[in-house]
Amino acid sequence: MSMKNIIFAAIVFSGFTTVTLAQTAPASVNKVVTAEESFNKLVARKGIKDGFLEVTDPEGIVFKPNAVKITDFYKNIDKQPGTLKCEPKLARISAAGDLAFTAGPYVYQNGKTDDDKVFGDYVSIWRTDTENKLKLLINLGIQHPEAEQVATTDFKDPEPQKKAEVSKDPFNGKNIILATDKTFNHTASTVSTLATYKEFLSPEGRFYFPGFEPITGQDKILKFIGNEAISISAETVNAGRSLSNDLAYSYGRARIKKGNIVSNYNYVRIWEIDKGHKWNILLEIFSAIEND
Repeated sequence: MSMKNIIFAAIVFSGFTTVTLAQTAPASVNKVVTAEESFNKLVARKGIKDGFLEVTDPEGIVFKPNAVKITDFYKNIDKQPGTLKCEPKLARISAAGDLAFTAGPYVYQNGKTDDDKVFGDYVSIWRTDTENKLKLLINLGIQHPEAEQVATTDFKDPEPQKKAEVSKDPFNGKNIILATDKTFNHTASTVSTLATYKEFLSPEGRFYFPGFEPITGQDKILKFIGNEAISISAETVNAGRSLSNDLAYSYGRARIKKGNIVSNYNYVRIWEIDKGHKWNILLEIFSAIEND
């Protein structure tokens, strides 16, 4: 199947799930920004371990380096030393308010001097519980040199034209994202990595890769992938979608080849639906793991 036909199939497949517009007001992005800021205060007051345990979703995961439940990881360590300071600079929330994410720079320090500081960027995905409180579902970060410029703030409320009624079949919604993620992975490895990103990246796309500061914008991301001459083959592990059908996530494992070097990574993708009912990647982050 050609690239054009594969992408068209993915667009049509996602389009069949569109539902009637709702009349209720969409959620405010301040809800997730507040959740992230509260989490950071908890970490400062109680430490990294207790901070994570207090806000985690029962199914929440971190990558250490493989995906493991947050509760399993932190309950099995005495204490995680050092301090962690995160600053949300990017945030979105679904119209239904049930799924959201934050991203931004972090500083981890396990010592008293500036030489003990580790810099990077994090991505956190949040999901509401039965009491409509946002809980941490996925947390992943990359390390890179200290940023030369201060990151700009980008918090946006859901777009009214993308607002939709609560899905009557959330399992089907998840299957749509799983299928879309698998389509991306298949075309990236069998057709062209660069061409696949060109088709699936949002114009506002963000790309987080270890050793580099986050890259913003489709053109800059495509230039980075082209200049680095990397090819990606990946396997989807899991996914989820908001009830309002406007925000979703997926994650899995990837093998990235550059020249004769092949390295293993975890990846997390955040998807948004456009006005044409096509799912596009709003953010992608890779975290290196040891080679098999």
